[in-house]
Amino acid sequence: MPKGQPSSVPDDGLTTRQRRNRPLLAVHTGPGKGKSTAAFGLALRAWNQGWPIGVFQFVKSAKWKVGEERALRVLGASGEGGTVAWHKMGEGWSWIQRDGEMSNEEKAREGWEQVKRDLAAETYRLYVLDEFAYPLHWGWIPVDEVLSALDERPGNQHVVVTGRNAPPGLVAAADLVTEMTKVKHPMDTGQKGQRGIEW
Repeated sequence: MPKGQPSSVPDDGLTTRQRRNRPLLAVHTGPGKGKSTAAFGLALRAWNQGWPIGVFQFVKSAKWKVGEERALRVLGASGEGGTVAWHKMGEGWSWIQRDGEMSNEEKAREGWEQVKRDLAAETYRLYVLDEFAYPLHWGWIPVDEVLSALDERPGNQHVVVTGRNAPPGLVAAADLVTEMTKVKHPMDTGQKGQRGIEW
């Protein structure tokens, strides 16, 4: 196992093991491709460690069947690694009885309420809040409320948030921030998304 050396060691009173095992808040943002893909790669690592995983997709269509969903559902049901629960706005908010009558803003808000309930109950060890930066950026969900809930989450729960335009407060609070930048993309030359690459 690689053992990277930190550039500095804070005077926080924690042991090396305690500091290593702190729950992390990660943010994948920026205009480039790969934010969700990287988060799902992290979910594969978590599955391999036997962690329960909760994926919450906040913007992508409930009808869109992405490859990572199928792969992680199969792995989660295999009994070999961690469990995987996958929730999609418009489909996966199974606790909503009136889903078809709700606006996207209401669906996103209810999704966030479920994430808060799961954090309080320590339901998962890894939360992938896919495209969650969008409802924050659009003002659908107050950033301060999110930061407070994430800061106060109990136990050892890791959270990764994806999406463009992550609010500055979220970026500042995160332990790990990756900004995906676009250098070139096939869509720039008129090529549409394709199987195995975009989904």
